[in-house]
Amino acid sequence: MDFGISGKVALVLGAGGGLGGAIARSLAAEGVKVVLADIDPKAAEANAAALRATGGQAMSMAWDLGDAGAIEPNIARIEAEWGPVEILVNNTGGPRPGTVSGQDPALWRASFDSMVLSVIAITDRVLPGMKARKWGRIITSTSSGVIAPIPNLGLSNALRIALVGWSKTLAREVGADGITANIVLPGRIATPRISFLDEQKAQREGRPLADVQAESLAAIPAGRYGEPSEYGDMVAFLASARAGYITGSTIRVDGGYVPSI
Repeated sequence: MDFGISGKVALVLGAGGGLGGAIARSLAAEGVKVVLADIDPKAAEANAAALRATGGQAMSMAWDLGDAGAIEPNIARIEAEWGPVEILVNNTGGPRPGTVSGQDPALWRASFDSMVLSVIAITDRVLPGMKARKWGRIITSTSSGVIAPIPNLGLSNALRIALVGWSKTLAREVGADGITANIVLPGRIATPRISFLDEQKAQREGRPLADVQAESLAAIPAGRYGEPSEYGDMVAFLASARAGYITGSTIRVDGGYVPSI
């Protein structure tokens, strides 16, 4: 199937990590010119270099999503070097594990700025160009915690749900302009973040890591953790010309893990 997006410019946030890197690979495989942005410039460049080594078009960019002042110069650089952003993948890092109660208000503010407000502001910056061209894709990666809150991920559960309401509202506002806005949420995908969370749970509960992982696998109908490429491929499909009638949706890539309808 031809996704019809070869040559388009995509900005992938959080592209130095496991999910962001997988998304970048899937887009690059479709001929998309991918900008990999991350707070860790070495990680972003490592993923970008791997794409270039296999014939992909990729450049990396250091980007601290907590710094609102970085938005304009970074977008301006992309536009100057490659052209306007046509596909935006909002993928932010998760906050540290912890309860939802008793957290420092300063931590709430910092997490909101980097996980929510940054996504809204970056999207607002690229939307006028998408409207002018009557085409655009805005895909926001969140967490299964927006459907079924995950124990000990209080900040993530509370803040990411805001992006679901925002994306659904945005889809209605920009649909007539040929722009789609969708939410994608991962279940337990085999990334370093999931490994870290499994290890944290094992330490917190005083249990062997193998037992924690076995318990997690038993709750997944597919019987395994997802591959990052499976998540990346879903995002690439939603970015495609083929997905022009899919908007305002929340799509799970979870192997059946989330029990609710």
